[in-house]
Amino acid sequence: MELVYTIKRSPNRKKLTITVERDRSVVVHAPESTSEEKIQAIIESKRKWIYEKTKHAQKYALPHPPGKELVNGESALYLGRQYQIEVVQNNSEEIRFEQRFLIPARLSAERKQVLRNWYMDKAREKILPRTKKFANDLGVAFTNAKIVDNRYRWGSCTIKDNINFNWRLIKAPMYVVDYVIIHELTHLLEANHTPRFWNIVRAQSSKMDKAKQWLLENGQILEEDI
Repeated sequence: MELVYTIKRSPNRKKLTITVERDRSVVVHAPESTSEEKIQAIIESKRKWIYEKTKHAQKYALPHPPGKELVNGESALYLGRQYQIEVVQNNSEEIRFEQRFLIPARLSAERKQVLRNWYMDKAREKILPRTKKFANDLGVAFTNAKIVDNRYRWGSCTIKDNINFNWRLIKAPMYVVDYVIIHELTHLLEANHTPRFWNIVRAQSSKMDKAKQWLLENGQILEEDI
């Protein structure tokens, strides 16, 4: 069976890496000078690994499940817990969180965007400072850390040492957030998912296996609009 993959070359990249995105697409990140023959040979040597990754339960194809309608009594996920949603009559221009989501009725027409903006603000508030903390713990330095809108990856580490996190992570428990942060920062020490890479992550994230299992079982829920 022929493997379908996309090649992304960069003059700044020193090592070839293969990633399987959450939509099951296979991407080869290669130095600009790497020949097609060498890439194909490496792909063939990794065929079994690629097959296992593309069959993984957490990888799923679009379309995503539709979002729920926002009504009183429903709930939204935040830091691993479901909190009740209440549409309130007031003149506020923003969501308030008081162990439940209080959403002004005047904003109900833009409810998905308003809640998304709230999540992004909370992601910046909670994830970015923890990224600095764990970077200090690991003894690594990153160029910049950002919260981004990316449905296919929970996090990424670029060849320029930029760290990006999917805003939807803020819906997950904090130990899951910490695992993803540590995972991406460890790529500054080890580009590939080698035994050394996983040893470093495990040393910094005592709940690594639990976090990976949580994402496996609940990753699709994080994709829902509410």
